Amino acid sequence: MTSTPIRLLLADDHPVVRAGLRAVLETEPGLAIVAEAATAEDAVTRAAEGDIDVVLMDLQFGSGMGGAEATARITARPGAPRVVVVTTYDSDADTLPAIEAGATGYLLKDAPPEDLAAAVRTAAVGRTTLAPTVADRLMNRLRAPGTALTRRETEVLTLVAEGLSNQAVGRRLHLTEATVKSHLAHVFTKLGVESRTAAVATATDLGLIRR
Repeated sequence: MTSTPIRLLLADDHPVVRAGLRAVLETEPGLAIVAEAATAEDAVTRAAEGDIDVVLMDLQFGSGMGGAEATARITARPGAPRVVVVTTYDSDADTLPAIEAGATGYLLKDAPPEDLAAAVRTAAVGRTTLAPTVADRLMNRLRAPGTALTRRETEVLTLVAEGLSNQAVGRRLHLTEATVKSHLAHVFTKLGVESRTAAVATATDLGLIRR
């Protein structure tokens, strides 16, 4: 008796990436690509039709909804497909929102083809696969929670790295300037630095934010 294949949706705004994923996964036994989506909004809509088991989700879609938000919307529905994030980014600023949103797996686009296929099969039965760099940093956060940046601290520092002033960061995140300064003070303490520039450099080196 032939087992039912795992039905996949490929969600990425780059046709070349979707074609590459398709080329890798189509050759794998027991996997069937049934749909593609070029926007996060399309991925959410398509995933809700009931014939998808696993969504391979990019994080960055240009304008509009991002992959983390799409993941949250997809996984919030009863009987939802699993979501495996496949991205080029492995900073905490990327991985934490995606995992919090309900992603079952998180792989980087340079992962070997066999790892990608294995992650899909693992996700289909509800188990987690993480890229080694992501798994290492999550373990470090658990071992030393006092030094890990919170999601809000990461958001603030990411905007500081983009060159925004405290006032501008506050406007973007709907925070008071005093609250932004408080978050930065905590960041400085955790990273052992005394300036915005040093905080950005250290956080980038540690993979907490990307530039």
